[in-house]
Amino acid sequence: MVTPRVDFYHNVPDRLLVAVKLAHKSFASRQPLVVVAPDERIAQAFDRQLWSLPALSFTPHCRADSPLAGETPVLIARHLDELPPGLGTPLLLNLGAAVPEGYERFERILEIIGQDEAERLPGRERVGHYKQAGCSVSFHDLGQRAH
Repeated sequence: MVTPRVDFYHNVPDRLLVAVKLAHKSFASRQPLVVVAPDERIAQAFDRQLWSLPALSFTPHCRADSPLAGETPVLIARHLDELPPGLGTPLLLNLGAAVPEGYERFERILEIIGQDEAERLPGRERVGHYKQAGCSVSFHDLGQRAH
């Protein structure tokens, strides 16, 4: 089994906007993406933003329990055990506060950490978990970039 590579996008002013941009980027590069969002409010907000951002683009997506999940490039799941059996995808975007159970099957994991302390502390815990598990961890500070 390959140890996942983890990219942390931190100091992010708008987590959902960055998540949508990452989903669009994965779709444009033809790389299937699983988005885990344990909080239903975040899952719904992410889903809504994928329909409207950017205004002249659309990223095909659905919930992991949809009959179309096997043929849709971006899947939204509350938990990884909702994924269709045998689904092979190299890319995971975590919108939860904890490390998703079953993350090990992914080649690459994207994590987004906002600017407030309530997001930063769990983010640091996830960094520690991934490092202890032997994952290659990279950091990308988005606080100084225009969005």
